[in-house]
Amino acid sequence: MKIGVLGGGQLGRMLGLAGVPLGHEFVFFDDGDAPCTAAVGEVRRLGPLGELGDLDVLTYEFENVFAAVDAAARSGVTVAPARRAIEVSSDRLSEKDFFTSLRIPTARYRPFSTQAELEQAAEELGFPCVAKTRRFGYDGKGQRVLEKPEDAEGLADGTEMLLEAFVPFGRELSIVCTRAADGQKAFYPVVQNMHSAGILRTTIAPAPDLAAELQTHAEGMIGAIADELGYLGTLALELFQLNDELMANEMAPRVHNTGHWTIEGAETSQFENHVRAITGLPLGSTAARGACAMVNLIGVDPNPKRILAIDGAHYHWYGKEVRPGRKVGHVTLVAEDSETLGRRMAELSAVI
Repeated sequence: MKIGVLGGGQLGRMLGLAGVPLGHEFVFFDDGDAPCTAAVGEVRRLGPLGELGDLDVLTYEFENVFAAVDAAARSGVTVAPARRAIEVSSDRLSEKDFFTSLRIPTARYRPFSTQAELEQAAEELGFPCVAKTRRFGYDGKGQRVLEKPEDAEGLADGTEMLLEAFVPFGRELSIVCTRAADGQKAFYPVVQNMHSAGILRTTIAPAPDLAAELQTHAEGMIGAIADELGYLGTLALELFQLNDELMANEMAPRVHNTGHWTIEGAETSQFENHVRAITGLPLGSTAARGACAMVNLIGVDPNPKRILAIDGAHYHWYGKEVRPGRKVGHVTLVAEDSETLGRRMAELSAVI
């Protein structure tokens, strides 16, 4: 089959790397001068969207693609996941309302656009709280923690925003799920994520010391989301753990950074299962292969020889220009047990 992908970044590249061995061809739509997907398929201009008639299915690697998705629908090309998934996830208010409608726990929230609405929302939610833009926020962008009333002064300028109560979480978790057209779902183990400056740095899979009932709870949450959306493909849900409870933070209707570990660390990667789902192939096993860690390479250009000298290390370079704060690659570490994984993570830290 010929698969179109809206976007030419590393997620599209890894979709291509997973799908080509299955016999598929890829066309990536991107307006950049040198998208990193060029290594695994044809590249066409994203806007205005070019010829689609030769595609069997169209998917996407980022959410700001409404015009392209609508153009594809008019041309008769199947889009997976369907438009409603990005409608819900691209607006933080719609996303929170969606969670609430499914009785999925999430932080208390209030929309605001004026200073008066902000002050009222802050009075109801209390301090500290978090002000977020409703759209186009990722990797910590468009977010600001308000510790006291003075931090909210002059913040509202007419832009539609959301105020959330601060969640005193113990750790950040996430779960990835792939749903097939017949409703079959394949759940990956819940993982633990560590962020800095709003950017994911490290994922540990499976999440250490996670109670079995929390894995079941997370599967129930993401499964309910996928079923309600009639979802087709891979979906991620970011979570907060508060003692013995889970709370939904955000969802992503696509393959996700916290699922990169699955390339070497699971029986079937999130990328391969996404391709399988949207092309009608049976889903593969999501079982973990021992203990695993994924470390993002952000704004650095390390020596791959030193990385690959570490037992269980797998090096992924995206072919992108190195810039401060930019994800340019990642390293996966796989080990037989968590103790061995810890030693290998220490070795990697010394290298990068």
